[in-house]
Amino acid sequence: MSVIEEILSYKYLTKEHLDGFDHYKYSARDTSPLSVYIMHPFWNWIVKFFPRWLAPNLMTFLGFLCTALNFILLSYYDWNFYASSKMPNTTPVPAWVWLCTAINIFLAYTLDGIDGKQARRIGLSGPLGELFDHGLDSYTAVLIPTCLYSIFGRCIQYSVSPMRMYYVCWMVFFNFFLSHWEKYNTGVLFLPWGYDLSMWGSTAMYLTTWWFGFEFWKCDLPFGIPFGIAIEALLHFSAFANLPMVMINVYNGYAHRTGKMRSFTEAVRPLWPVLVFMLLLLSWPILSPSNIIEKDPRALYMLSGTIFSNISCRLIVAQMSNTRCESFHWMTPLYVLCIAFSLWWPLFERFLLYFLLLVTTLAHWHYGASVVNQMCDHFNRICFSVKKRNEVQMKTKNVEHNGAKSPSN
Repeated sequence: MSVIEEILSYKYLTKEHLDGFDHYKYSARDTSPLSVYIMHPFWNWIVKFFPRWLAPNLMTFLGFLCTALNFILLSYYDWNFYASSKMPNTTPVPAWVWLCTAINIFLAYTLDGIDGKQARRIGLSGPLGELFDHGLDSYTAVLIPTCLYSIFGRCIQYSVSPMRMYYVCWMVFFNFFLSHWEKYNTGVLFLPWGYDLSMWGSTAMYLTTWWFGFEFWKCDLPFGIPFGIAIEALLHFSAFANLPMVMINVYNGYAHRTGKMRSFTEAVRPLWPVLVFMLLLLSWPILSPSNIIEKDPRALYMLSGTIFSNISCRLIVAQMSNTRCESFHWMTPLYVLCIAFSLWWPLFERFLLYFLLLVTTLAHWHYGASVVNQMCDHFNRICFSVKKRNEVQMKTKNVEHNGAKSPSN
């Protein structure tokens, strides 16, 4: 077998992981009033209109593609976030794009809310669907705030700089990670209230921008607070607001002995990879001699979001399989070398940014595809179908056998 074939066929899940998935049971608590009293009744009603042959994982993936389409559209029309800045020689994002983004984000929210209900409805609920769902959610953690930045643009008076937006992205990342670190130690996923509010808020903001134009946001709120600064503060507050509840839930898990009862060292073990990359990727633009965050913020956002998603997926795998989480990410040395090289030779900084983005994206996609394929093999599933693998294989063999016996052959 060639080196390339060995890489492509690499298996990330061990027997210990797969055995852990066999004993996994989903446990989550959703206490958001918006979710409990409005969204869940709506999702319970609308899921009945979906055909039973539609695979839940396909619904999850379609929802992710809706969010990805928003990112692609806004990347095309507003790569460097100048379109809504009102600066000279800039072209605003077409109005139809904002309407499209509003529809897409609501579709993504809806599909994310009903994929699990569809799975339980047709008897396909299991670890594969949850891992697939939460893995893609970790990727949207960068797509959603990056798209919202295009509403305000790089406007000096009414928005924030790319670096301040970068801080917002990392707060979103860390808030997402905390929820799964919480489950790693308690065994229960406590769904944060901020998610439902952010999806409704994003939809409303896109619709407002479509109807009134991006100029609507170029104003001050009471006390002279610019709209963009207020949204920035709201995003930071929503991220920090979840931290006390996470710590309380983890403490209660130990106090009432309902959690995993890991030692302190093992409990904080999953935090090291994300903290290391947070330090590396926040230090880079601060120390950058060529001010890389101003030259190409979108590429840096995507690089950070992709490596974050990979770290999160590895935590989710460990958490669901009840195995020990990694404390060191294998790509750390590559990042250290590339960042150090870029600081020493600024001429190569942008090239190294795109090099890391390409390598990280391919590595993450390979990890995701390999893990899902291993899970499908283990649970006798086809990712985007409601049929079992052995059923399809048996049907194929029967067709081939009957074909071989036909007189024409």
